[in-house]
Amino acid sequence: MAKNFDPATLDLKQAKQVAINRVSKTVKGGRVARFAAIMVIGDENGHVGCGLGKAAEIQEACRKGEEDAKKNMIQVSLKDTTIPHEVIGEFGAARVLLKPAAPGTGIIAGGTVRTVLEMAGIKNIRAKSLRSNNPTNVAKATIEGLKALRSVEDVAKLRDISVEQVKG
Repeated sequence: MAKNFDPATLDLKQAKQVAINRVSKTVKGGRVARFAAIMVIGDENGHVGCGLGKAAEIQEACRKGEEDAKKNMIQVSLKDTTIPHEVIGEFGAARVLLKPAAPGTGIIAGGTVRTVLEMAGIKNIRAKSLRSNNPTNVAKATIEGLKALRSVEDVAKLRDISVEQVKG
């Protein structure tokens, strides 16, 4: 879906931290510790973004991750409180299967995927993380899956035909 919205105009909720990774580099004087933070931000109404921030302090890494997430916002096609169709998102070695669910099901997903879906505003969905469990790649694979979603109206507009013709 095309990016036809301004993240500055959205009512963004508090950014959620998906994972923090402590890394160290050995230099002449000893070890230098740094942090990498994966942050997810969204308005819980069909807009979500994921970002990675790196810094010497955790708070600074989180702030940078939040800024990066705002730059990488996407709009998600929703069908009521779920998604329009089944999709597999891939990023690196991570694959995430997203399936629509009936009202009342809730979010059935693991930690990283759950955070992204909650921030996107999806209430009923079933998800399964396949292959890699690296939080960075799983979060980005979930975003890729959500990016690939198309509603019936979107498909009709792309093909220049009516919604009834798409449904068959």
